[in-house]
Order: sequence, then C-alpha cells, then structure tokens
Amino acid sequence: MAVMSEQDRLTHVREDGTAHMVDVSAKAETTREATAQAVLTTRADVVSLLTAGGLPKGDALAVSRVAGIMAAKQTPSLIPLCHPLPISKVTVDFFPGTSEVRIEATVRTRGVTGVEMEALTAASVAALSLYDMIKAVDKHAVIGGIKVLAKSGGKSGDWTL
Repeated sequence: MAVMSEQDRLTHVREDGTAHMVDVSAKAETTREATAQAVLTTRADVVSLLTAGGLPKGDALAVSRVAGIMAAKQTPSLIPLCHPLPISKVTVDFFPGTSEVRIEATVRTRGVTGVEMEALTAASVAALSLYDMIKAVDKHAVIGGIKVLAKSGGKSGDWTL
C-alpha cells in the first residue's frame, strides 16, 4: 500500500478515520473562483423547445438559472463539511447543443477556502431544475458530465481543464 504524502491526505478525515470540519482560521484570505459544469442530454426537439421558451412549465432556462444561484448560496446546508462563505458572484450559463444543454456555473468569493463545491452545487441543481422543467416532454433525459472546469486563488494555485 502506497503511503500518502501530507499534500495527498484527505483534509476532512482525521488519522483515526473520523470526519471533521477543517480549521481554516490561519489561512490567508484571497479572491477565489471556480467554474463547474453539468450536462443535460435530451432530444433535439426538447432543446428547441427550451431555447424557444416553449415548454409547458414556462421559461426553463430562467428558472434553472435562479435555482443554480440559490443552490450555490445553500451549499454549506447541503454538503456537511463545507464552510459558509461570503459569496460575491454566481453566474449560471446555458450552452445548448443539438441534443444536450451544457450548464456552466461560476462562483467567486474573497475568503479562506475555495468555492469548487459551490460551483458544482450550482451547476448540478441548475441541471436538476432543468430536468424538472422538461420531464413532461422527455422522461428519459440524463444528467451527467458534472465536474470542476477551473479554479483560481488559494495555496493550491490556479488550474483549468
């Protein structure tokens, strides 16, 4: 079994295996940003309905955008060991393709820990809301491709997929 370096250790798990909230009180406050995505795969005619605003429940993209923004702000209530952060920016954008909609969420803060979980939560909940809005016309839509695309700020540095 390989031995993990200090950098590879899970920060939310103590040596005895119990979970705990990481102490971030000594960390420097910096501007931090993360972008995440989720992808809703559906039929081409449903994507057309989405972009034309022709769904029975109304403007699915507007509703899903607000759902994603609200979700980013609720992340510490949903993910047990996430720190509450003063979020200064959340954007949720939609990129329709032929038979899919890519959802991209970006979150920014000035704080002591990153906003990757907030960006992932925003993208995921926006996708769930979009699914809810289209399920009357496509019960077989699929949500996937959930991942962090980029992050900046903090000790671990910046990166982009």
